[in-house]
Amino acid sequence: SSKLWLGPGTKGTVCVMSHFIKPNIILLKDGTDTSQGKGQIISNINACQAVVSIVKTTLGPRGMDKLMEDGGETIITNDGATVMKKLNIIHPAARILVDIAKAQDAEVGDGTTGVVVLAGELLKEAKNFLEDGLVAPQ
Repeated sequence: SSKLWLGPGTKGTVCVMSHFIKPNIILLKDGTDTSQGKGQIISNINACQAVVSIVKTTLGPRGMDKLMEDGGETIITNDGATVMKKLNIIHPAARILVDIAKAQDAEVGDGTTGVVVLAGELLKEAKNFLEDGLVAPQ
């Protein structure tokens, strides 16, 4: 350790650990989108809203059935959890909605559509704030 002078009448000790500092190296696949900022946040919200719009129509007593084909298997369901499981979502932000639905199903066993729709509504409001400039993108 080295001595560090902090001002009149004070002394402190600082550990020199420069050999522990490693540069951050991030490896990305070719063609990976590295955009950032407000535009990227809005793009992520739009991807999530696309998933929400699929699941939202299954909600409630007048919920519509979805005809889904997975390989050779055809399923007709209005269960939001089943729809979320069968959707092959690749977008990282939209995958979070799948994770929310799985966590809700594991903890409670019900309400998967509700949490996805609620998250979608919160994202819709956040998007409005971003577009109006009322919140800075982080």
